[in-house]
Amino acid sequence: MGVLRRWAAVVAVLVAAVTGCAPWPGGAADESGIRRAVAARGDLVRGLLGGVPLASRAYRVLDVRHEGARRATVDAELTYVLDGYDRAPATVRRRLDLVEHDGRWRVTADRPAEGQPAQLWDQGQVRAVRGTHSLVLGVGHPPALLGEVAAAADLAVPAVAAAWPGAAWREKVVVLVPGSLDAMAALLGEGTAAYRGVAAVTTGRTGGGAADRVVVNPEAYRDLGAFGRAFVLTHETVHVATRADTSAATPLWLSEGLADKIAYRGTGRTAAEAAPELGRAMRAGNVPAALPPDADFTSGGDPAAVARAYEGAWLACELIADRWGEERLADFYRAVGVSGARRAFRDVLATTPEEFTRAWQGRLRQEFSSAPSR
Repeated sequence: MGVLRRWAAVVAVLVAAVTGCAPWPGGAADESGIRRAVAARGDLVRGLLGGVPLASRAYRVLDVRHEGARRATVDAELTYVLDGYDRAPATVRRRLDLVEHDGRWRVTADRPAEGQPAQLWDQGQVRAVRGTHSLVLGVGHPPALLGEVAAAADLAVPAVAAAWPGAAWREKVVVLVPGSLDAMAALLGEGTAAYRGVAAVTTGRTGGGAADRVVVNPEAYRDLGAFGRAFVLTHETVHVATRADTSAATPLWLSEGLADKIAYRGTGRTAAEAAPELGRAMRAGNVPAALPPDADFTSGGDPAAVARAYEGAWLACELIADRWGEERLADFYRAVGVSGARRAFRDVLATTPEEFTRAWQGRLRQEFSSAPSR
C-alpha cells in the first residue's frame, strides 16, 4: 500500500447468455425484455460519466432471480475500458433490480454485488480532467483541484518512465478522487480505519496492470505540501509501472522500497531527512533484526512502526542500487516476481537474504552514525 489519485461516447451494452435462472413466468419474452433493459442501462448512466473516455461498457448476465411476476434481480459482470488508458478491460460485479410495467422491463437500481466495492459513478456525478499523461476522475470536487492532481501526475509519469525503462505499461495513469475518506474506503471495499492518514493507494492485479487505478484520500491529500503531493503521486505511479513485474512473491519491502526510491530520486533528501522514525529507533539502540515484514506496512497499526517499515525498505533498495547498480536493482525486482526473493538474491546479486540483511543493518548504522553497534 502506498500513498495517491485518478469515460466521452458510451457504446451499446451487450448482454450474454443467462445462466442459473429459475423458470420465467413469461418465458423467452421476459428474458429478452430483461436483456434489453440491462443493455439500455449503459445509456442511462451516461449522464453520470460526462467527459470520461469510455471505449466500451458491457454487462454479462450471470443470474436472474424473479420476485413475483413483475420484479427481478440480475447478477451481472460489468466490463469497461477507458480509451487510451486501459490495456485490458476492468471487470466488476454488479446487482441490478428490474420491474415490469405495461409489458416493458426497466432497471430501477444498479449497485455493487454483495461483498464487492463501490465504483466511482455510484457516488455521484463523475467529473473528468485529462492531462498529458493522466486521467483524473473525481466526485464532489471542483475542476481546479482535479487539474492540480492531473498536473502532479503529468510530472510523475515521465519521472517514473525514466527511472524504470522497458516496463509494460502505457506511461499513463488513472487517478480517482472520491469525495471523502469514507468514499475512498467504499471504493476499496474496506473500513475507513485502514486508510486514515494514507494519502493514496493503487489498485490492480499483480502481474497484470491492465486497469490500475490510483485512489486518492482527499482528506489526507489536502494536508500535504507541494513536495508531499508530488512524492505520493510518483510513488503510486511506480506501482502502476511495475505491476506487470510484481507478483505474490514480491515482498512489500521491495515494492514499497522501490516506489519510495524512485519518488525520492533527484530530490537530494538524506536518510536523516527521509527516515526520521528509523533514525530515532536506531539511536535508541533498536536495530531492526530483519527486513520489514509485510505486516509492518499495514496502515492500521502504529504510525511510527509503519513509517520505520517504509524508511527501512527505501534504504534497502538504495543499498542494492549503490552496491550492485540501478540496472541490477531492476533485474532483481523482476526476478523476485518470477522466482521469489531467496533465488533472486542468489542468481542476481550473488548473495543470500541473511548476508544482505547484515549489509542492510550496516548501512543503517552508517546512515545514523550515532546508533550503537551490536
